[in-house]
This record gives sequence, C-alpha cells and structure tokens, in this order.
Amino acid sequence: MTINVHIEQLVLDGLSVPYHQQPLLQEAFEVELGHLLTTNSLPNGLKQGGAISNISTGDIKLKNGSDPTHLGQQIARAVYEGVNR
Repeated sequence: MTINVHIEQLVLDGLSVPYHQQPLLQEAFEVELGHLLTTNSLPNGLKQGGAISNISTGDIKLKNGSDPTHLGQQIARAVYEGVNR
C-alpha cells in the first residue's frame, strides 16, 4: 500500500521552536507519522483514499527544553490519534 500525506499547515499554538531545531522536529514528525500510518490500521474512510480538512488533537505535555526529536514524535502521535477519532 502506498500512503501519500500532504500537510499544508501544522499549527503549534504556544510552542516556540528555535529556527535551528525546526528541521529536527520536522524530520522526527515525518518519520514517526510515517511509521504509525504504515504499521497501524487506517480509518475505513481513508483506506480507499480521501482527505481530512482539519484535525484537532488533545494537549501535548511539554517539558522546558524538550528535545526537538521527542517533540516531533509526540506531535506525530497526537496527529495520528486525531486522524483515528
């Protein structure tokens, strides 16, 4: 199965990520979301193709000085859970 994901905008309210750490966060997010989508089941509405215009997630608990890789993984898990609601 081939899965194509296009995220036009990812809004992280109240989160400031230093510019030099943003690529690390993005890579971790993409890798983790890809892993979750390929190893777990997709909602029935997306198995035959489809689009979701908006996904709301729950809160993510952050610690000061969070590692951008860990943060990207947390965000990916929250997005995945939002897709499966």
